[in-house]
Amino acid sequence: MAVLQMQRICICAQKKDRKHILEFLQRRGVIEINDVIPEDSIFQKTDVAVAESLLEKNVASTKEAIEILEGYLQNKKSMLSVLNGRNEVPIEIYDSFSAKHEITLNTAKRIIILKKQIAENKAEILKLQTQEEMLTPWKQLDIPLDFTGTKYTTSFIGILPNTWDLDKIYRVLANQIPLNVDIISASREQTCIFVICTKEKSEEVSEILRGVGFSHPNSGVDEAPSIKLISIKKQISECESSIIEAEKEIKSYEDKLDDLYFLQDYDTMRTEKYEVISHLLQTSKVFVMTGYIPEVETKNIIELLNERFEIAIELEQPDMDEEVPIMFKNNGFSNPLENTVEAFSPPGKGELDPTMVMSLFYYLLFGLMLSDAGYGALIAIGCGVLLVKFKNTLEISMRKTLKMYLFCGISTVFWGIMFGSYFGDIVDIVSESFFGQKITIPPLWFFPVNEPMRMLSFSLLLGLLHLLTGLGMKLYQCMKHKDYKSALYDVVLWFVLLISTVLLLLSMQMVVDILSIDFILPSAVGSISGIFAGLAAIGIVLTNGRESRNPFKRFLKGLYALYGITGYLSDVLSYSRLLALGLATGVIASVINKMAAMVTGGIIGAFFFILIVIGGHTLNIGINALGAYVHTNRLQYVEFFGKFYEGGGRMFNPFSARTKYYKFKEKIKNG
Repeated sequence: MAVLQMQRICICAQKKDRKHILEFLQRRGVIEINDVIPEDSIFQKTDVAVAESLLEKNVASTKEAIEILEGYLQNKKSMLSVLNGRNEVPIEIYDSFSAKHEITLNTAKRIIILKKQIAENKAEILKLQTQEEMLTPWKQLDIPLDFTGTKYTTSFIGILPNTWDLDKIYRVLANQIPLNVDIISASREQTCIFVICTKEKSEEVSEILRGVGFSHPNSGVDEAPSIKLISIKKQISECESSIIEAEKEIKSYEDKLDDLYFLQDYDTMRTEKYEVISHLLQTSKVFVMTGYIPEVETKNIIELLNERFEIAIELEQPDMDEEVPIMFKNNGFSNPLENTVEAFSPPGKGELDPTMVMSLFYYLLFGLMLSDAGYGALIAIGCGVLLVKFKNTLEISMRKTLKMYLFCGISTVFWGIMFGSYFGDIVDIVSESFFGQKITIPPLWFFPVNEPMRMLSFSLLLGLLHLLTGLGMKLYQCMKHKDYKSALYDVVLWFVLLISTVLLLLSMQMVVDILSIDFILPSAVGSISGIFAGLAAIGIVLTNGRESRNPFKRFLKGLYALYGITGYLSDVLSYSRLLALGLATGVIASVINKMAAMVTGGIIGAFFFILIVIGGHTLNIGINALGAYVHTNRLQYVEFFGKFYEGGGRMFNPFSARTKYYKFKEKIKNG
């Protein structure tokens, strides 16, 4: 329930060591660089925009080349390949890669050029195929399409809509004879014709043809279509051969894929390094770097830097009003949920890290919403196996995710046993359908389907405990900051009001009957609780407008604050979703089992039984596990955090190697 203490660090070293110092710090990833020290006449910042832009271009080109090469290789990765994480390599490989950098970059550029050639050839093929399609109806014509006639004749080469025969064409042109008409090709959509007439008749023939829909072909071909079609086919063949050769060459770079991976990471790290250089203050001989470092890392990093370089390091505590970055500090049980808190907002200045307390309720509520021992066992076993099998390769974020679902699965098993749910009522169905005798595993507590009001009462009670814990967190923060007035007026009074109200309700027979509770508090307890509730309400009205000097405004603000009890009521009722989702899981599971039981009988029946059970429960666990995840987050973000937590901080963002394919390991004493 804390965050790591940060210190401000200032490093001054010789400029000749800058490259090695920055690369070392980048691999360690423990310092967040900033540039709080202003420039002066001696210390200036360096403009590295050109170099940085070039490196970004290299990274983009390499990434594009990798995508192209992977697309042609079509290496199918298993679903579990994401768990392998990045390959760990010695730092010596990183240092020696500079010799291969230019060659590998040229390979990436060559792959991109080949891909461009393939795209251009494919576009050219489409263009040629369009020409081929247009010229195919004219393939019997042995003169160019742009032929217009001779010294004494005029020719018309074009298209008439629909189907025409020679008799019909001659009838239309009967008054213009002498002329000659040839039908080159005909189809339902068009008729391609060649008409030749004397020069004297050309205008009349042209007018008549236009009147019946004649149009010239859309082509500038200056040679016979039959000859042009042969040329087009040859060009298409050449383009296809060029594509095949280019694809073959791209595939030949398969053995360079690992180098391309490395190049992307290598230049990504260099880009980030140049980004840091732009923030450094430098002279011709030395440079100065400032930033933040977790206090637990200072001793080790100072020793390592002093061992390797001639360097001056200064540490100091941040100012009280300084915006210091946040870095979580939680145990293995809680740290899987640090990303959940970060997704809402990191703790603001002076706030507690809520991760540890939240984790207790998070796992509890998730399991209660899913509440099936079979489903929980599948989740827990699956995550446990993956954590063990890939323990040396898992990335930190993936490890946290698997651990979160492992604990959620264990919680689900617990609640499933408490409520007697094992893949719904699969034990009952299997024993009755296949063995003729119904066997039921009794719950350790009760069946929620049979006693929904009891489950609702428990859900509301758990919700009230969750909300009061949130108020308790607020009380702790107030006491830590020595804000005793806020602790009394904004927390203690609400504690008294809420608890007294609950005790008062539990002393009423009507409420007890509605909630199906087996006990009722004595009326004396109810009376005393009513008095305390009234006093707390009066206290809230009188104190919640205390910042206002106007008594009337103070009273109105107090009344409005008291109206907030309706918000607590709606918050408590929100926990009825625990009942809804828990029942949904069990009921759907039971329906799936009953559907499967309808097809039992013989080997075929057993086969379909297994098929329905596996398919149905797979779908059910997927839908309801997602629902449990979403609604558990909602209860934390809205109901729990809403009582004490605002966030607004920023996460610690160290200068580190943000690589995709490789991580680097170096031999460090005491590291």
